Amino acid sequence: MRGHKTIKRPPFVVEARYHDPLLTKLINKVMWDGKKTTAEGIVYDALERLAKEKNLEVPVLLREIIEKASPILEVRSRRVGGATYQVPMEVKPSRKTVLVVRWLLEICRNQKGKDMSTAMYEEMRNILDNTGAVMKKREDLHKMAEANRAFAHFARY
Repeated sequence: MRGHKTIKRPPFVVEARYHDPLLTKLINKVMWDGKKTTAEGIVYDALERLAKEKNLEVPVLLREIIEKASPILEVRSRRVGGATYQVPMEVKPSRKTVLVVRWLLEICRNQKGKDMSTAMYEEMRNILDNTGAVMKKREDLHKMAEANRAFAHFARY
């Protein structure tokens, strides 16, 4: 296919409590087997506990968490002249959100012995304190991009 096609995204129903599209995306990613009520309970429990602790509104808190944990640079594979290079590139805003949510859920799901809402609450609190596994993933991604800075000129092609 030639050129770039814009992706037509289907409209989705915004969650009922806070009417926040970002919160809806998080709930939909937490959801397994179509159990949306369970996913809402997990996300609301974690965010409301943290919001009460930090004295913030839930949507504002979620935006702050995603902003803090989102990476600036990432490496992408680029094939030039038979060799594959890890080229550092800036992360698009929509991809930042996707990466943070993916990392958060991966880490929360791998914690054994805790229920999902507690694991999510603790990891979100760690993000706000600049500690934890999500922030480590972000730093590792930045270190990799920094190490491959010599190949940044391939990003122009």
